[in-house]
Amino acid sequence: MRFRGAVGMAVGIAVLVLGAGTATGETRTPAELPGIQIVPGPEDPAEAQFVPGASNVVPATAPPATDIGTNKIQSLVAPFYACPGFSGIEKTNPVANLYADKFQWGPYAAYKVGNGGGNINWAANPYKNASWYMWFHSLRWLGQGIVAASKGDLTALTRVNTIAYDWYRDNPYSWKANVGAWESTMHRTNVLICLRQAILSGLQVTTLPTRYAWLDAALLSHARFLTNYWSGAWNHGTDESIALFGVGCTLGRADYRNLAQQRFAAGITTSIDTQGATNEQSTGYASFNYSLWGRAIAVMQNCGVSPGTTISTRRALLAKFLTLATNSLGKLHQLGDTEVQATYPWVGTPLEYAGSFGAQGVAPPWRVGIYSAGYVFGRTGWGTDPTRGFAGESSYSIRFGPPRAFHGHLDHTSITYTARGRDIIVDGGYAAYNAGAYRTWAVSPSAHSDMTTPMSTYLNPTTRLTASSVLANAESYVLTDAPGSGISRARSVLVLKDPDLLVTWDRASAKTAQAFQTLWHLPSDQRASVYSRTTAVAAAPGDTTKTILFQIPFKQALPAGAILVKQAQTNPIQGWQYPSSYVRKSAPTLMLARSGTTASILSFVVPVRSTGSVTYTVRQSGTTFIINLNVAGKPVTIAISGGGSLYRAG
Repeated sequence: MRFRGAVGMAVGIAVLVLGAGTATGETRTPAELPGIQIVPGPEDPAEAQFVPGASNVVPATAPPATDIGTNKIQSLVAPFYACPGFSGIEKTNPVANLYADKFQWGPYAAYKVGNGGGNINWAANPYKNASWYMWFHSLRWLGQGIVAASKGDLTALTRVNTIAYDWYRDNPYSWKANVGAWESTMHRTNVLICLRQAILSGLQVTTLPTRYAWLDAALLSHARFLTNYWSGAWNHGTDESIALFGVGCTLGRADYRNLAQQRFAAGITTSIDTQGATNEQSTGYASFNYSLWGRAIAVMQNCGVSPGTTISTRRALLAKFLTLATNSLGKLHQLGDTEVQATYPWVGTPLEYAGSFGAQGVAPPWRVGIYSAGYVFGRTGWGTDPTRGFAGESSYSIRFGPPRAFHGHLDHTSITYTARGRDIIVDGGYAAYNAGAYRTWAVSPSAHSDMTTPMSTYLNPTTRLTASSVLANAESYVLTDAPGSGISRARSVLVLKDPDLLVTWDRASAKTAQAFQTLWHLPSDQRASVYSRTTAVAAAPGDTTKTILFQIPFKQALPAGAILVKQAQTNPIQGWQYPSSYVRKSAPTLMLARSGTTASILSFVVPVRSTGSVTYTVRQSGTTFIINLNVAGKPVTIAISGGGSLYRAG
């Protein structure tokens, strides 16, 4: 899943209607240049999302919206559905390659998929990759040829028409048993609409010539498929509804438009909840859904249908979620199936400020957000203090909530953290679906900064946020769950401002002996060294910042091997980070280890300047355990009460 082309998304919405003041994107009139009008839609996730042999339907569980399609819109132009483009897949598939029947996608070399005359082997999958196969069947790789055809290149028109017709002939309805052809139906539908528009433009006619009548028949078969097989309330279902609406608008079929509107109404309230979180457990997919629902608004408006206000209201809440999910480096916290990606500065929303490093827009009024879908996002500020600036703030994320689903990972209680203008604690990242054991690892608890119990089977639990406190200079949280059979786990988190640091107290108990491992995943550019049973230091060569990570014995002595560094390990897999789905980097992971039936691990993550130091003393005051820290010259006191509360005491 490569959420490419944010710039394309910025211009990916055309609103050509009276009174369309819903801030869905750029307003513009159809282009008067030769060829078809392309209004780029959001670039879809690059990775295939369907799991063969599993249900790929997400039921709509919330009450549907009641305000979609209830009114007509007085349009400035005739109703239309703009070609949404080809998601960038066409860029590596020039027209010359189409004449040779070559297809290229992702990291793989171009491959000859036909006989050179447009007769394609649709069963080809030379790289044994589900995503390659799905995009092959999407026909998006014909994009450059379709654009050329729309400008009057009749040779290109003949070739793209031949290939598209070959797909239609070789894959008769229904293609549901072919998961790649099934998943790509919505994309292929849009390509066929673009091809139809290119034929009219390239031949300078207003009615589809008889020799191309197969195209309308193909669109009807695709609409039939989309009617019968809706993926439900997630990004794929929304994309399907947009494509179905597009057929209805293109062919004048009110039944398809009305069904699509009903599905928009059913999907929006489950896809984006009342707080603005999506149901896909991924910040990257949340960003994609923001763009996708903006396109849903636009296509309805452009075809003379009122989208109502529910979608725009939920999108505004999602914009707030994404703003809070933006770290101090201007990127989304990498949670779930998410590549490292910058936050897009959508004009007129709080994302404008978050995505521009504070250069545009207005500083958001919220510093901390807690979402019942299972997210805590926090930061020391938005850079309005000139002594800090945007990147000088600290930011963090914490995961909890419902069991893993959709594009989520097994990351409950995990933390990401940025400070001093750099990543401090990172996520294991997003491995491609065909990455095998590395994909399994990237989803697992071991790829996240949490306490793991690797000797037990992970139960994918619900994790509860049982306490939270937000003060001006400190936030604290308590999370509890049962990660394995007979195992209870609790994590207290304390995040401080001035000095910026975080503290966790992990404790667990089990009915049988376990290995307990608190993991801290460090950035791939850093090197980590262990100095004692208590302390390790991580830094990138030549950097002005280092991270001091240490543990203090609390309710449990530190055994030999209490702190270890794992890096580039293959059996078991540990010490890696995926900034993108096809890039794996060696990265140090700090492991704080215990064994037995109980564990108590009190650990500190302290970013300081490269010449800075941290010292501490501890004492007991009645039932309260007190830690006095000096962080690069700044004193701070942390305490744990007899009742187990972790808090800033001074």
